[in-house]
Amino acid sequence: MKKRIAILPGDGIGPEVCESATKVLNEIARLYKHEFEFVYGDLGGVAIDKTGSPLPEETLSICKQSDAVLLGAVGGPKWETLPGHQRPEQGLLGLRKQLELFANLRPVTIYDSLAEASPLKNEIIEGVDLLILRELTGGIYFGEPRERRGEGAQETAIDTLVYSRSEIERIVRKGFEFAKERRGQLTSVDKANVLESSRLWRETVDEVAKDYPEVTYSHMLVDNAAMQLIRNPRQFDVMVTENMFGDILSDEASMITGSLGMLPSASMSQDGPGLFEPIHGSAPDIAGKGIANPLATLSSLTMMLTFAFQMPDEANALQEAIHDVLEKGYRTADLTNDQSKVLSTVEMTDRVIEALGEKAVNV
Repeated sequence: MKKRIAILPGDGIGPEVCESATKVLNEIARLYKHEFEFVYGDLGGVAIDKTGSPLPEETLSICKQSDAVLLGAVGGPKWETLPGHQRPEQGLLGLRKQLELFANLRPVTIYDSLAEASPLKNEIIEGVDLLILRELTGGIYFGEPRERRGEGAQETAIDTLVYSRSEIERIVRKGFEFAKERRGQLTSVDKANVLESSRLWRETVDEVAKDYPEVTYSHMLVDNAAMQLIRNPRQFDVMVTENMFGDILSDEASMITGSLGMLPSASMSQDGPGLFEPIHGSAPDIAGKGIANPLATLSSLTMMLTFAFQMPDEANALQEAIHDVLEKGYRTADLTNDQSKVLSTVEMTDRVIEALGEKAVNV
């Protein structure tokens, strides 16, 4: 099978973890007789430096003509003084909008071997397996007007939270579909006691639920959801929520696993290429030091193999390889305080490739 993958390394540690990903994909191609073509584009700060735009037209064209997109990370202090519409993050937001990536999937699972890295007690995190489904193209990130008015003490900043019923129904229906395939439980997170948009959200969930009688669903206010994620994360199967709430809750959930460096994500459209990326950000403080954790990016590849390429055997082999590497005690710096165990980005990647070869021995 031949697939074309757009690689957007971006900023900070993005190029380092993307290099790890392409090495692993090349090994999968060798083992399973596939052909992966990599086409590179600039996004974020590096694109601003080269072209003046965080999302050049050439990059957008590359992505639209690919079967999937792999992103490293964007942003950093170098570009923090730029006007809001010119900052690196606008490249990512623009890409999501242009590719109509409305559904962001962020799975949260526990590796038993990393339980000690979590700030939470073992009895709280044991057996956690949840999926956060975040609406990605609406809400306060894209609402208009978005502006500043007035001057001095009277200067006012305005952001607008807007959702249509069709946007809500699209993501909610996707949440019910995932819940039906998993344990049959859906939690819809909103702020319906305050926000009109959340009241429309809750009404829409109730309507869509009629089409999924096999799924048990409930509503939860976002402040309570934030507390419950720490108090009892095992209660959740699938959580579906709007853009900003999903951004915050999924980052909070990452600490259940012990490190932002462990969480993958997939952003899906109705029929175009999906975007796959780690959620850890550009980490400019460790960029270029060779110590970044590549495992969130490699886990994002398992989602690419599953959802974009329909390669479940390859995805399972890669996920099992990551599991085995961790079980053997291999760690990057973010996962342990024992410096004697710490591997570099390249070394961790090589261990995964070795384990992958063992998993695919019968191919």
